[in-house]
Amino acid sequence: MSFKGWERVKIITSDNQQVEALAPLIISASRSTDIPAFYAQWFIDRLKRGYVRWINPFNGKSTFVSFEKVRLIAFWSKNPSPIIPLLDELDRRGIYYLFQVTLNDYEKEALEKKVPPLENRIKTFKTLSERAGKRKVMWRFDPLILSDKISPEILCERIGRIGDEIHSYTERLTLSFLSLYTSVYRNLRKAAIKVRQFSPEDIDYIGGYLVKKNKEWGLNILSCAEKTDLSRFGIGHGSCIDPMLIGDLFGDDPVLGDFLGLEKRNDLFGNETVYRKKLKDPGQRDLCGCIASKDIGRYNTCPHLCTYCYANSYPGKVIEQYKSRQEFGDSI
Repeated sequence: MSFKGWERVKIITSDNQQVEALAPLIISASRSTDIPAFYAQWFIDRLKRGYVRWINPFNGKSTFVSFEKVRLIAFWSKNPSPIIPLLDELDRRGIYYLFQVTLNDYEKEALEKKVPPLENRIKTFKTLSERAGKRKVMWRFDPLILSDKISPEILCERIGRIGDEIHSYTERLTLSFLSLYTSVYRNLRKAAIKVRQFSPEDIDYIGGYLVKKNKEWGLNILSCAEKTDLSRFGIGHGSCIDPMLIGDLFGDDPVLGDFLGLEKRNDLFGNETVYRKKLKDPGQRDLCGCIASKDIGRYNTCPHLCTYCYANSYPGKVIEQYKSRQEFGDSI
């Protein structure tokens, strides 16, 4: 059975209007901007208010999103520190959460201009893992970048240094190669960053390095929406919002269990077998393995200003807009 869309409910907005809203079970917060880093208190305030307004980046139309039915929040962040003390509110409401935490090292090249120092980000990763549990906190090194200054050897050394620090605080590492969207190419060229494509030899070197390191780490290493087959290195095609993981962690929740189509029974060896529906997110790329969720972020709102970011078309305007805001309303 495939995903047919989220239920719709009626809500009352802050200006006392009754409107129709999507009522998803799973919310993504967010692929489009770093909500935990910059909008953590806004997110909690909107949770208490009961809804957010999402603005479509392509046509500017608004969609209201209700929290009435939500069971799981998938957070994406490079600096989740601000939201850690606010997780108690989610716990109080019985809402589950997972974190995809991007932890790269492009400090020397200044590709992530506004993220905290790497040492601080590693500490935050460990703190979040201790607070939420290591199965709920996943490490991303995303994107993998080669340039005239970053060789495969340098890239691997940086991945290895971070992995040596945090491998006991997570169970997953997700990798993705740089995607040169038009806006990404423009911003990299403007910053005089000369990136290059990964050759088969580059991939062999990096894959071989990860095979060796993962004998120490013991992580489940996955790729994100990649066409390249990395299975010879023990790297499978991943799902960042993963029905298998959600089922393992939260399958006892009857609402999530029904949504995932969980059916538990014993096989010939007495083990539980779990069967799931096909819930591919229709709003994501064809190669994306994530199940359906509703993203509530907005493009051109992330002040990290990462040079390679596809969600900030014109980074120079983002900080100005962020600083000029007097308050945050029902949308970012």
